[in-house]
Amino acid sequence: MLKGKVIAITRSKDDSAEFIDLVTKNNAIPISLPTIELVSKGEKIVDEFLESITQYNPDYSVFMSSKAVTLLFDTAKKISKFEKLQLAVANTMVMAVGPKTKIALENEGIKVAYMPNIYSSVGVGELFTKIHAVGKKVIVPRSGASTPFLKELLEKIGINVKEIHLYDVCAFRDISQWNEFRELFSKNKVDGIVFTSASSVRAFFEIMTKDYDENSLLENMTKLSVISIGPFTSDELKKFKIKNTISQVHTVSGAFDTVKTIFSIT
Repeated sequence: MLKGKVIAITRSKDDSAEFIDLVTKNNAIPISLPTIELVSKGEKIVDEFLESITQYNPDYSVFMSSKAVTLLFDTAKKISKFEKLQLAVANTMVMAVGPKTKIALENEGIKVAYMPNIYSSVGVGELFTKIHAVGKKVIVPRSGASTPFLKELLEKIGINVKEIHLYDVCAFRDISQWNEFRELFSKNKVDGIVFTSASSVRAFFEIMTKDYDENSLLENMTKLSVISIGPFTSDELKKFKIKNTISQVHTVSGAFDTVKTIFSIT
């Protein structure tokens, strides 16, 4: 069972409140690992989005993360274009990839018309197929580090897609917040790690290889349970030769359920 187990998640403390609560309630010990920093493309992202809405005239806006919502709307507020952005988004049918993204949109006064049952690119594709959106136009404001999978999937369905890249990501620079984890990891006292994105996988290895050579790092990783939040994260882990278990539900709570299942049978 989970009592006394040390379980890390590749998110900052602010972004892992739900995970910390779940782990703590199960008498285990959570560790937050801030792996990535968002590097905004600046105030121009709002004008680029608004111009795209005007010129492209999309039927749907699809938001793939709460971070994209927050960054876009917070930037609009800074340059006094919040109402204009709000109206532009509201004039499309809005789809949120999952509940956290839906809440972020609703907090900005945006009505969310659609949310897939599976909180992933595959779920978005399935939902567009279900609502017969062939020939429609979609705008997707998201990370510049995103894979082309969603765009290619929707285009195969017959949907026209325009992506707006709001930000890039880089490895977290203040790794003093990793001290507790690094000490426990060096003593093989970390029992599990939940990876929450492909970007966080790349950043994790960029940070950890400052302390470890590749072979030592891989050897230590074999001594703990690795959970990926979804298939793209799993694929990225495989590139680093890390065996992992994919969460069936691609959310933090879904990943935690996978953690519980793993430790209930070990």
